[in-house]
Amino acid sequence: MMDGMVSEETRTLKSTTTDTGGPAASDPAVPGGGPATRAWTTRLVVVGIVLAALNLRPAITSLGALLEEVRDGLGMSGSVAGLLTSVPPLCFAAFGVMAPRLARRFGPGTVVCAGMLAITAGLLVRPYVGGTAGFLAGSALALMGIAVSNVLMPVIVKRWFPDRVGSMTGLYSMALALGTAAAAAVTVPMTESLGGSWRSGLAVWAGLAAAAVLPWIALVRHQEAPAEPPSRARETERARPELRITRSRTAWALAVFFGLQATAAYITMGWMAQIFRDAGVSAGTAGLLLAVTMAMGVPLAFVIPRVATRLPHQGPIVVVLGVCGLAGYAGLYLAPAGGAWAWALLLGVANCAFPLALTMVGMRARTGAGVAQLSAFAQSAGYLISIPGPLLVGVLYQHSGGWGLPIALMAGLMIPQMAVGVLAGRDRTVEDEAAR
Repeated sequence: MMDGMVSEETRTLKSTTTDTGGPAASDPAVPGGGPATRAWTTRLVVVGIVLAALNLRPAITSLGALLEEVRDGLGMSGSVAGLLTSVPPLCFAAFGVMAPRLARRFGPGTVVCAGMLAITAGLLVRPYVGGTAGFLAGSALALMGIAVSNVLMPVIVKRWFPDRVGSMTGLYSMALALGTAAAAAVTVPMTESLGGSWRSGLAVWAGLAAAAVLPWIALVRHQEAPAEPPSRARETERARPELRITRSRTAWALAVFFGLQATAAYITMGWMAQIFRDAGVSAGTAGLLLAVTMAMGVPLAFVIPRVATRLPHQGPIVVVLGVCGLAGYAGLYLAPAGGAWAWALLLGVANCAFPLALTMVGMRARTGAGVAQLSAFAQSAGYLISIPGPLLVGVLYQHSGGWGLPIALMAGLMIPQMAVGVLAGRDRTVEDEAAR
């Protein structure tokens, strides 16, 4: 599959223009400019995208699988654990907004490379620095790397594969879902095989992040010069009409949709295993259930973006995913252990709102610069919106003594998610709306 895709992308490169931000045949980012070199570089970009995507969630889902052990080991209360599950969206909002400026200054490949290094370092040190504060600091370092990579993945896809946005978004969304599910599934048994230490079970994921650094180092080393000299880049920036993204209703709808789906996703990753464990499910089975939820995104994350790019309006997909989420939450409320596998499957389908949101980011802007701005705005604003959710679930769980109120909150948030998703799925671009 990848060979066929790469051959298509190589042909795409030959017709890419500077308006989309893609490397032309004479782009110094593609040394030599020959067909063989371009094909090699394109394959390396695909490998880099896949490995980077594999590392965008294990820092979170590995922690979700061992949250009870981490709480006991560090002496966390339920409220503090809720704060810990709110750290990912907080970091994504705070650091993601810097990604477009860093990409203009250093190039998106260099920033993603630095992001993979930050993930490696954060995952390696956070279990061993001691205390809750140190654990949070190590997590923040890893999440900073994830944040900039989150924002720049759609930009890199738009730059290198402007005619294959759906298939490439599907590929890295599928890899992201695979990394998410793998971390949820194997963290508990891997921890047991390493002697039962939750610290070793969390730190081992730094190895996967280190592997993702390698292709990006190779890409950065072969980039002989920036796509534009800094002086010319500044002139181009001044000449380009300013895109006031906040004037676009679609941008706001997409930001709110992104925020509500992120709320659901991080509540699921942070708390779903605990919901099953409190219902009498064993720790290993609860981890597998979380893995099933995440694994549903592996095939669907490849299919949904391809379907979405063929539809003039993505609203129907939004509604189908939302209905699955409502059914899954109803099952968690009524019979969490009895129908656990069914609820895990339904919530896994609902979580595929994430690749759909990424696809709409690429579809709702015409140019690479527009995608960068929209991606940063939608993700940063969206993750800000999602911050209170996991924390509120922890507070409600601790003070109510059960999962009834938290699950009701999750189900209630699905209704506005469906409404704004339908608005974000309309066939229009942020450039046109901002111009009006």
